[in-house]
Amino acid sequence: MRAFQVSSFSQPPALVQIAPPAPGPGEVLLDIAACGLNFADLLMAKGSYQDTPPPPFTLGMEVCGTVAGLGAGVTSPAIGTRVAVFGGQGGMAEQGVFPANLCRPVPADMTAETAAGFMVAYGTSHLALTQRARLQQGETLLVLGAAGGVGLTAVEIGKALGARVIAVARGADKLAVARAAGADHVIDSQSDDIKAAVKALGGADVVYDPVGGAAFKAALGACKPLARYIVIGFASGDVPQVPTNILLVKNIDLIGFYWGGYLKFSPDILSDSLATLLGWLAEGRLSPHISHVLPLDQAAEALELMRSRASTGKVVVTP
Repeated sequence: MRAFQVSSFSQPPALVQIAPPAPGPGEVLLDIAACGLNFADLLMAKGSYQDTPPPPFTLGMEVCGTVAGLGAGVTSPAIGTRVAVFGGQGGMAEQGVFPANLCRPVPADMTAETAAGFMVAYGTSHLALTQRARLQQGETLLVLGAAGGVGLTAVEIGKALGARVIAVARGADKLAVARAAGADHVIDSQSDDIKAAVKALGGADVVYDPVGGAAFKAALGACKPLARYIVIGFASGDVPQVPTNILLVKNIDLIGFYWGGYLKFSPDILSDSLATLLGWLAEGRLSPHISHVLPLDQAAEALELMRSRASTGKVVVTP
């Protein structure tokens, strides 16, 4: 079968032919219908992600597929069930094996493309804003990278929680996407002074930051006293150094958040969060945005869309 693999961190990933996998104990075999891409896939390809496996391995952290085989000891989900799963790797292929206990049934009216890109992006924003940042109705939420895969979901979820949302993105087209997702105010990171613009709007109670770099310093300077600053990632490629005197003077909470960690130390909280989000989706409170769907033989181009920041929302690959 075809799989988009990392064979060496010194070489770009490539589409290769490998033997079809067989499910081991506790695993299911999936016929993969769609794989949602994440910024972490770019990091894994270079060996710089915190959960990178040793090569060779297949990229693709989250998928939607149909159960085609069961490993020893597995009785559910049954063969033929359509599921979504965050497996951490193995998704950019025609088939893959994943832990059975992590598979979530997909609603009949949810497309494979939507299901494949739903769990990580929406799960990250929901748990970060509710469990970690304790975002309250009427507070001001500042979202950096607001047209990206996780940033756009933070805009939506912030509005669903009753916050006033300020979205920061690059260029008019991305700002339009953020505004369509519910942003009350938009700031162009290409031309605007982020710190000054946010302070002119009254400052931020909560900052959602998947970007890092220079935007971190600007957003931190625009925080109100008692603000909560959530560190989601470093899409800029620059891990900022924290001026802790600002945290002290303004009584600011600096909060780290890694969604995948909940699978290990608190899976029940993660499951409850996903159940809430699927309920919101069914009620029409969420509108997943996918800017590009590409076939598996264009997987390299799909990753480049994220690397070059040419995409908005999610990029999905289909075998």
